[in-house]
Amino acid sequence: MSNVVNFKKPAAAKKQRGNTLCRRGFHKWYVVDTPFDSRQGRLVTRYRCKRCGAEKTEAR
Repeated sequence: MSNVVNFKKPAAAKKQRGNTLCRRGFHKWYVVDTPFDSRQGRLVTRYRCKRCGAEKTEAR
């Protein structure tokens, strides 16, 4: 009789955890800071994604 060998693939799953959501546009944004922009004359909110580290700004 032969021995059964189990092959595991957790390395690829752990590597891509959360990135598949970000690639499809489902980021998990949190507020980094809200500086005042003197050129626009209003507050600017900076966001950063917890999963991939992408940044976006939003003027209010």
